[in-house]
Amino acid sequence: MTSLGPWRDPWFGSPFSSDIWDPSPRELRRGRDDDVSAVAHASVDWRETDNAHIIRADLPGVRREDVKVQVEDGNVLQISGEKSKEKEETGDRWHRLERERGSFLRRFRLPENANTEAISCGLENGVLTVNVPKKEAGTRSDVRMIDIA
Repeated sequence: MTSLGPWRDPWFGSPFSSDIWDPSPRELRRGRDDDVSAVAHASVDWRETDNAHIIRADLPGVRREDVKVQVEDGNVLQISGEKSKEKEETGDRWHRLERERGSFLRRFRLPENANTEAISCGLENGVLTVNVPKKEAGTRSDVRMIDIA
């Protein structure tokens, strides 16, 4: 096994680790024969800059009111929503139906340096951008200073 550092090893608490169920496109397509079992997948890019973690999700055709972005358990970012099925007209004959539709859900464990209180997001041209600022260096929310008497 080739090591690419601690981020690639789930034993080191990577934000990409498999302890949060975040289905890959391959997992979602297995056994998908009908609309009932169809689950849409939102492709995501996550990059880190000096000041923030920036997550972009492709959500073509999804309206702002059909997307929900939330933080659970203090540091788990969840993006969910619905890609609606087009209205079928009587007499229409479909020749191809390839675009994904249905509910989608993506979850990411944010690293300790993520400032979850200052997250912002926007949806433009079918791309959801979530900006997660980093905490200032040396700032930890679980550390409390104790005065010496």
